[in-house]
Amino acid sequence: MSYNDNSKQYKKPEAKNDRADLISGRNAVLEAIKADISIDTLFVAGAPGGSIGKIIRMARDKKIVIKEVTSQKLDTLCGNKNHQGVAAIKSVAEYVSLEDILNIAGKKNEAPFIIICDEIEDPHNLGAIIRTAEAVGVHGIIIPKRRSATLTQVVYKTSAGAASVVPVCKVSNLSQTIDKLKKNNIWIYSADMDGTTWCELDYTGGVALVIGSEGRGVNRIVKEQSDFVVSLPMNGQINSLNASVAAGILMYEISRQRLNLK
Repeated sequence: MSYNDNSKQYKKPEAKNDRADLISGRNAVLEAIKADISIDTLFVAGAPGGSIGKIIRMARDKKIVIKEVTSQKLDTLCGNKNHQGVAAIKSVAEYVSLEDILNIAGKKNEAPFIIICDEIEDPHNLGAIIRTAEAVGVHGIIIPKRRSATLTQVVYKTSAGAASVVPVCKVSNLSQTIDKLKKNNIWIYSADMDGTTWCELDYTGGVALVIGSEGRGVNRIVKEQSDFVVSLPMNGQINSLNASVAAGILMYEISRQRLNLK
């Protein structure tokens, strides 16, 4: 769209992206990795040769998630910045280990209270879950490295800053992680439609609550590993709740029982 005004032509300005968590350009990304800045995801477009190949190797050594994308995807992500085929998103907080989360509970002399987000891909849902988790005293949250929202600025804002407070652990294999939790006397509760009614179960011991993805629910293998499947009654025409809403209801019931409230 344009118009003429005193022979001057108006053009719509180019889209800008000034997000604080974005690093674009080969040298900038390379220096960020060297400086051990916490990077959530590395985006790469084009052939992985030269300096991009070096960046990829370093990112793999530091176990950074790498996503191959198109140049158009990077253009959209970076706006008018010259990305040179590579960009990175910084984490708003450092990720922790599973052992860190268990140690946090141990230092408080409390049975572990953990949330497992099984492929929650909407950052607004993850942010809302983290916000409620902080309010009820969850010791930590576990997310998978792939097919999951991560600790980005959107998650931080939606969580009202709780994403920088609640410990988050990113794991390669949820199934193996669940096995480790069981060995630490933690019971696994998966939220699903065909389970026991939510208020009929005992949550007073070590608890890991699994919240499934927005569309598919809890992964079949994870569900089979669970000690309990818990459901919320649905009396309306809609047969499911938003993931963060369901998580919030269940977290508060777990918290109520742990605090021995009537």
